[in-house]
Amino acid sequence: MTLHEAEAGLVEHYTALVRLAYLTLPPSLSRHRRVLTAHGLVQRALPGFRLRKSAPRVPAQRPGPTRLGPERLGPAWVRERVLRAALAYERRPRWWPKGLPPPRALRPMLPVVWGLRLFPRAGGREEIALGQALSGLSADVRAAFVLSRADELPDVQVRALLEAAGAGRPDRSLRVARQLDAPAVAAAQTLLRSAEFNACSVQTRPTDLLRRRQRYRLAGAVAAVVAVGALVLTATGSAPDQRLARPAVGQVTAAGLVRVPRTEWADTSRVDFTAWPPRGGRAGDRDLLDRALTTWSRPPRDTRITRTPGTFTGPPPYGTQLLYAGEVDGDAVVLLHDGLRTVRYSEPLSPGGHATLDFARTDSSDVTTAAALVVSRTYGAARYLTAPWIAASATRDLLRPDVPARPVRISAEGITEPLRGPAATSPDASGPCASWPALQLRSSARIVEQHTFLVTDLGGHVPAHLTYTPLPGGGTPTRQPREATGTAALTSWARTACHLAGLPEDVRAVNVWDFAGHPLPEGAGQAVWSCVRADTWRGPGEVSVRFTAPGAAPRVVARERSTAACSRFGQHVVASTGWRAQSGHTYLLAAGSRAVTGIEATGAVRASAAGRTLAVRAPANARAQVSARLTGGGTLAEVGHSAED
Repeated sequence: MTLHEAEAGLVEHYTALVRLAYLTLPPSLSRHRRVLTAHGLVQRALPGFRLRKSAPRVPAQRPGPTRLGPERLGPAWVRERVLRAALAYERRPRWWPKGLPPPRALRPMLPVVWGLRLFPRAGGREEIALGQALSGLSADVRAAFVLSRADELPDVQVRALLEAAGAGRPDRSLRVARQLDAPAVAAAQTLLRSAEFNACSVQTRPTDLLRRRQRYRLAGAVAAVVAVGALVLTATGSAPDQRLARPAVGQVTAAGLVRVPRTEWADTSRVDFTAWPPRGGRAGDRDLLDRALTTWSRPPRDTRITRTPGTFTGPPPYGTQLLYAGEVDGDAVVLLHDGLRTVRYSEPLSPGGHATLDFARTDSSDVTTAAALVVSRTYGAARYLTAPWIAASATRDLLRPDVPARPVRISAEGITEPLRGPAATSPDASGPCASWPALQLRSSARIVEQHTFLVTDLGGHVPAHLTYTPLPGGGTPTRQPREATGTAALTSWARTACHLAGLPEDVRAVNVWDFAGHPLPEGAGQAVWSCVRADTWRGPGEVSVRFTAPGAAPRVVARERSTAACSRFGQHVVASTGWRAQSGHTYLLAAGSRAVTGIEATGAVRASAAGRTLAVRAPANARAQVSARLTGGGTLAEVGHSAED
């Protein structure tokens, strides 16, 4: 291989090499520094090149074809050099102390850019999705993702490149990269090859266009002030207030926040967080908003940060929207939304406290899931900021369905009075569960007529939407969930509310589906089988099947995670449980949903029955496997068959 071949390969594939380096580098770097570092790694791939003396050796196999045709020796060698440098960027020498970043002397020198900040064009929601997908991955996996998804190299060549570049476990890295098949990642693949996301096509911003000359003239004075300040800090042992930090150039500022007109929610078909106007007494306080955005971009060490599972905590993108800024319960609170996330920033009004950041994923919200946000929590109570389309609010106890809902006072800004949280400590009602408050909201007639629905607090700052699907029969369609405000829905939720204590805080909606009524043996009455499905904002859901016999507390008989069961994509279900009659006889009971035409039990109990229910005498604690036959053919395994109850 000649130096000319390597140079030709670098020039021909320069854009793809910069993209590979840019996405492999740590996401913690600023976009400006990642751009410069990526270009520096590619441009420094040639220095140190030495011609190797020819030596007789066994000819190697030719690499397979790629979308660029047969891989030539020059481009392949340059790609390996760039990848090796990018993977080594965040590694530390063995002798370097743990917890400290690698020494700057071991990092590549950057191209010098005075007076400008560089960053790729904003890719919108797709860029956020890509950053969210890659943020928790190692550099090896990020590199495998780019090589296999963007460059479309075959797996054999990706493994060889990773191994040659010093990756520890190339097979595992490629396998993890191949498993990222979420819709957000699919959209990000298009972004990777688009003109908008190109680390060689960058935008520039001045570091400080208006005051640059004054800063040069006052450089001596500034140096003196800094020296005096350092002496004062040394003497007092105090540190500057991090909340007074100003936004960095190129960062989203208060002036760049999106502010939706106050009446847009009534004139749009997209009724979600994007239709919220800015509210609050400090919505015009640019200093507060800049502190919130600066803390979001570069959180000080003493900032308390929380996030729901799977939520990206990267800096605010252009197009971030202001929802609220005001003072609530002794804190200054700012609520922001960027299309995928809702971020809550708060700082105490009195000195001595620390700022907090709460991240929650809220993409694809709607009129119900974007109806309220928790704006403050104090002493076990929460205040909600309700959506502009909410016309009336009330609170009710789910454990007392016969007690009418109590109206809730709401301020002119849309903030509710403090509402107590659930007084529950057991997810299965085996411990104390005294009450479970829910917020009952009604939408304005300007967007929908008398649309009343329930939401409840699960610990995050986005409450979960509660729905209900009734038992089949009665001549009305029951396939789709409906609002949990009717008598049957409230009765069913009274048996289920305490189950909510075991759910994570990123749950978007919970539906109770009473899928079967079961006449019990020995004339013991009618039992009800219910499937409780909790869907998260990330997509995966979890279900639990509950069996409720007359005069007995509900009992969880099956659980399953990351399943489509009991949803619009899994409309068929069958479950089983053991049951003891008052006579002392024990039975195996099973029931299925509407499309079940027969049930069969195998294992320790062998029995079958036509229809949607089965009841057969069985030894106590007998383990049996239950399956169902469906209308039109096909079989169905019971929920949680492989899970331990």
